[in-house]
Amino acid sequence: MRLFSAALAIALVAAPATAALTVGAAAPDFTTRGAMAGKVIPVHLAEALKKGPVVLYFFPAAFTGGCNAEAHAFAEAIPAFKKAGAMVIGMSADDVPTLQRFSSEKCAGQFAVASAGPKVVQGYDVALKNGPAGRALTSRTSYVIGQDGRVAFVHDDLDPSRHVALTLAAVEKLRHPR
Repeated sequence: MRLFSAALAIALVAAPATAALTVGAAAPDFTTRGAMAGKVIPVHLAEALKKGPVVLYFFPAAFTGGCNAEAHAFAEAIPAFKKAGAMVIGMSADDVPTLQRFSSEKCAGQFAVASAGPKVVQGYDVALKNGPAGRALTSRTSYVIGQDGRVAFVHDDLDPSRHVALTLAAVEKLRHPR
């Protein structure tokens, strides 16, 4: 496990950050399985968008330092996202049993985390380049998707520290355009 963690850390530093979807692009719809508060749930983007904008944030791997910190920060900010009318969904290539534990332990049961299969990873262009051999990982990319199904904001950075603040600002801008 220690070797994997070291390889993951090197891959995260070495990987270039590039998101293919740009502002204005249609966000690919998907249906997958995920978890919230340890309970397995279906996650369907089009259904979520009926309730308001969606912050779709991809993270490399559950139970790693940056991903734990990012999940905690999103969990703490959920009241602000709800006030702004948005839903947060975390996405990674992890399997559903791993995400069940992660949703309870690191997301504090505050938002759904879902398994991004190859089609979702390709559609959002979030495959982490130079990741450890044999392990599918996603880049740390956050999208704000408007109710119209279009990308309103993209933040693609392996550093998790600004994803929450920037996506919340983008959601608030959707509610109160200047």
